[in-house]
Amino acid sequence: MFYTQPMNNETLGHLTSPEAWEFLQQHPDAKLIDIRSSMEFLFIGHPVGSIHIGWMEEPDWDINPNFVEEIKAAQGDDDAPIVMICRSGNRSEKAGHQLLDAGLRNIYHISDGFEGDRDDNNHRGTLNGWRFHGLPWEQC
Repeated sequence: MFYTQPMNNETLGHLTSPEAWEFLQQHPDAKLIDIRSSMEFLFIGHPVGSIHIGWMEEPDWDINPNFVEEIKAAQGDDDAPIVMICRSGNRSEKAGHQLLDAGLRNIYHISDGFEGDRDDNNHRGTLNGWRFHGLPWEQC
């Protein structure tokens, strides 16, 4: 495993989706948080066992004003590892820095997200990502 661990739990850890799956197996106290919108979570699909806490929601894509408090509640008093996933890793990285700025520690993000990077035809799901790697997921 070659994932980047938070340095002194004060920097954001970066995991690919396969590394995240392995990390979650090795750390049963870790919380997998899907930070995409409700519509993405429900209709595109989400990792099995993930907790949905949207960082931004349609229609205006405003940042959730309760995001930090909702993550703290999910993390609990024991500073359980938080592993966040979004579509491609962009939002989860930004949200991770917001959590670190708010004083939370032990924060990771999945760098290739649920759907992965775009290929040469601007399609997701063909190069990497949670679904691409066949990791457990479900949808409504």
